[in-house]
Amino acid sequence: MKLFVVPTPVGNLKDITLRALDVLKDVDFILAEDTRQTLKLLQHYQIQKPVYAYHKFNERKSSDGIVQKLKSGLKGALVSDSGTPGISDPGHVLIQECIKEEIQIETLPGATAFVPALVNSGFDTNEFLFIGFLPHKKGRQTALKRIASTSNTVILYESPFRVLKLLYELKEHIGTERKISCSREISKMFEETVRGTAEELIQHFTLKEPRGEFVVIISNLND
Repeated sequence: MKLFVVPTPVGNLKDITLRALDVLKDVDFILAEDTRQTLKLLQHYQIQKPVYAYHKFNERKSSDGIVQKLKSGLKGALVSDSGTPGISDPGHVLIQECIKEEIQIETLPGATAFVPALVNSGFDTNEFLFIGFLPHKKGRQTALKRIASTSNTVILYESPFRVLKLLYELKEHIGTERKISCSREISKMFEETVRGTAEELIQHFTLKEPRGEFVVIISNLND
């Protein structure tokens, strides 16, 4: 009985590790955030395994049944749409339940969107605050004030539909002294990183429609 936590590519399918492929071929079943997305990956590498939906809307309800499957002696793999499960994606609820039930967990190293974006930003990487997606409503202002008050590099995730709103909010809270790096479509054909102040990035993405998922990096106070 064992749960493997398996990172999947954030864009280019070639970024999956050989070890991840071996695990996906060996397990008895796969838990996927979006079964359609995962099936594309599995079909590309000619892997045929039962795939079950495991996402933020059913993770608490389905965790008990998954734990029972694992306790029966089966091996399962948990994947998300892209990147590492549990990092701004479902995963921690099932992992907590497996720990309670003394089910072995093995997390493979692999893709996480913020790492290449952080390195590519050119900002200080010694200390950073990873926040991921900001709350849409309740707690959003508190989070923005926290960003403004920290001296460390800050990492955020944002959708293309809300990135301009985020940049306007950052302009209000951090002003123009700190630089921002916006990376989108990481490892894909149209990968792009744009750096500048909040005002400069607002101008850029007003003229050029934002597309793809964004990693937004805010420099520390010394950069």
